[in-house]
Amino acid sequence: MSAVISSSHALSSATTNPLLNPQLTALDSLLDDQALLDALQALDIIVPEQEADTPLLSPMQLSYLHSPHKEKPLQWACKRAFDVVFTSIGILLFSLPLLVLAALVKFTSPGPLFFSQERIGLHGKKFKMHKFRSMYTDAEDRLKELLTENETNQAMFKMKNDPRVTPVGKWLRKFSLDEFPQLINVLKGEMSLVGPRPPIERELSAYELWHYVRFSTVPGLTGAWQVSERSNIKEFNDVVKLDFNYILNWSVWQDLVILFKTVPVVLFAKGSV
Repeated sequence: MSAVISSSHALSSATTNPLLNPQLTALDSLLDDQALLDALQALDIIVPEQEADTPLLSPMQLSYLHSPHKEKPLQWACKRAFDVVFTSIGILLFSLPLLVLAALVKFTSPGPLFFSQERIGLHGKKFKMHKFRSMYTDAEDRLKELLTENETNQAMFKMKNDPRVTPVGKWLRKFSLDEFPQLINVLKGEMSLVGPRPPIERELSAYELWHYVRFSTVPGLTGAWQVSERSNIKEFNDVVKLDFNYILNWSVWQDLVILFKTVPVVLFAKGSV
């Protein structure tokens, strides 16, 4: 769509924060183009005049409302440099343990070494996210029969003692070791070390309008949710609130704080499901 969103960055966070705007949060779903237009106007976002019969805006364009990489280009360049340097160092330092993990995955259950899945990233861009395979090969086929056991809502799936997870996979997930292959995604610029977790496309059907603000930044390996007792946060709205607060207040320093908080979360398996 050709419409462009522009906004006044002088507005206070209370004005631009959809979590504090009842006109936006009251929209349980995108009913039509006019509903989206009204929500944007409630946020004081200027929408250019449209010609007759011209489509308005897509929900994903809300992700342009507050994009840290455009508003803080110097800090963002530092973030990217940090990602590349420390990810490269991490791969070199942990290459031997990663080979051991790879062998455990490959030789303890039938199936491929990696699980690659299409995810949604910055401004809706799709990419293949990689993990060490922690489930049996029929995991996706069995998902439908387990949906009633979901401990959150349709926007994300979490289940304790998921029967699709392999014995080795349970251990990998407990310490988040299955996420290590995403360092490749970080090097490619599809992800960052810190940012919101990227969703699967089917999960977008359960998104409320304001949830699309999550796509304002590059997704990450770890983030505000991961260091906030994630197992106790069952509501997806609460996850998005953490992500939105991260995006609104993003800085390199905040990324460093989250990374330091991630270390004990991983080492002591805090909040793992």
